[in-house]
Amino acid sequence: MMQTPLTMTQMMKRAELYFPKKQVISRTASGIHRFTYKQIAERTKRLADSLTKLGIEKGDKVGTLAWNHHRHLEAYFAIPCMNAVLHTINIRLSPQHISYIINHAEDKVLLVDPDILPLLEKCGSELKTVKAFIVMTDDNELPETTLSPVYHYEKLLTEANPNYHFPENINENDPAGMCYTSATTGNPKGVIYTHRGIVLHSLALGLADGGGISERDIAMPVVPMFHVNAWGIPFAGVWFGSTLVLPGPYFTPKLLAELIETEKVTITAGVPTIWLGLLKELESGSWDMGSLRAVLCGGSAAPKGMIKTFEQKYNIPFKHAYGMTETSPLALISTLKSYQEELDPEEKLELRSKQGTLVPGLEMKIVGKDGEVAWDGKEMGELCLRGPWIASKYYKDERTLDAFHDGWLHTGDVVSIDEEGFVKIVDRTKDLIKSGGEWISSVDLENALMAHEAVFEAAVVAVPHDQWQERPFACVVLKETFKGKTTKGELLDFLKPQFAKWWIPDDILFLEEIPKTSVGKFLKRTLREQVQKEVHK
Repeated sequence: MMQTPLTMTQMMKRAELYFPKKQVISRTASGIHRFTYKQIAERTKRLADSLTKLGIEKGDKVGTLAWNHHRHLEAYFAIPCMNAVLHTINIRLSPQHISYIINHAEDKVLLVDPDILPLLEKCGSELKTVKAFIVMTDDNELPETTLSPVYHYEKLLTEANPNYHFPENINENDPAGMCYTSATTGNPKGVIYTHRGIVLHSLALGLADGGGISERDIAMPVVPMFHVNAWGIPFAGVWFGSTLVLPGPYFTPKLLAELIETEKVTITAGVPTIWLGLLKELESGSWDMGSLRAVLCGGSAAPKGMIKTFEQKYNIPFKHAYGMTETSPLALISTLKSYQEELDPEEKLELRSKQGTLVPGLEMKIVGKDGEVAWDGKEMGELCLRGPWIASKYYKDERTLDAFHDGWLHTGDVVSIDEEGFVKIVDRTKDLIKSGGEWISSVDLENALMAHEAVFEAAVVAVPHDQWQERPFACVVLKETFKGKTTKGELLDFLKPQFAKWWIPDDILFLEEIPKTSVGKFLKRTLREQVQKEVHK
């Protein structure tokens, strides 16, 4: 067989050649913009030429602090295709973590949205390697800023060469991109993605039993482009010639519903908190969601009640998936097997609520205290993964030894696996509750609570206990119409038929909001501190 390299240059080239009329629909601060792939390809070449003139060379890191829009998409391809490294920076991290990430990655140029400039200015004096800032603004003039030197994105493109040629000698194992984990303890950890890894991951997103993304799709990644490359959807969408809808900054559930209806979106992706918000909007308005063939959900376990509402009330197919920064991210996806379609609705819902089966191309093992666990859906162990789009180490970080050994990524996620190979996340190793020597899954309790009609969100954490070591404690946000009406006793009684007596939480704390990480996951550490204060009142 020919040894042809798997590089990202083929992706944009294919979109330009075969799908020049297809569109990228981009929402920015000034409204909706429409570009064809022919225009996007030319703008991508101009950006690469501009970055070359600013001194960017092979292997240099170029950081982005930006929302989901066409300029960010252009950076997604211009930077890797000129053999530099695209570094997407999570704008929801603290200024301290952002300056750490930029310095640790040694970014040379930063592309920044104008509304994010104030955040960057807070750490501007600490940045050691940055030589230039490019502002991705819709306005003709640059905003005032203390950063220097600052360039205007569109003016750079106007002056650049539209016929820039991307290098053809890129090695498929060269770095193409990097992301940092959203730190809950310590500094974020960097992960490098290669051209080969991104290409193979994109192919997996196109598999019928993967994301099934194709030219016919109108794909809207709601998951931020600064969070694991928007789960790879921009890469796959461009390569396959899908229409892309990029929802831009500060969107609301109503805006997402509008975009789905008006642009006829067929597939969209985001974390459970996004879909809880959309459901709330669907219940209050009359929206046409008939174009949707799939909602992809990952980041944390989706409540079974939410999946049921999407599928049974709104007839919107819901695809549960699993991944992490270290896995590019797609690793598991809950697609029913053909003969499982014959199961009754509750059995199918149970399967859909699991994280699913392993994506082709990867390997996994689930290791408990006595070796690999039984495929019985009960025994629990840590999920370990390996494959061509799984990281092999962290970037210049001694914590590599904690997660990568024996040729496997040890995910830190505790799971079970059933006879059919469907994996279910039981908990993070650090969030499991050990009561009287037995494990309790906070995820199972959370999902059960969120199945109650009064509950909008629920999180369960461990509190220390003199006799039992730890006990579960639930934190609940009620839906507006149930506030002041639903009691702790009612929710505990709802749980009792579903779990062993010793699994039932000792108490419930009603909150207005559950604290979340920068990517929408429950911030259990902060919750534990809140609960401890409540317990010791």
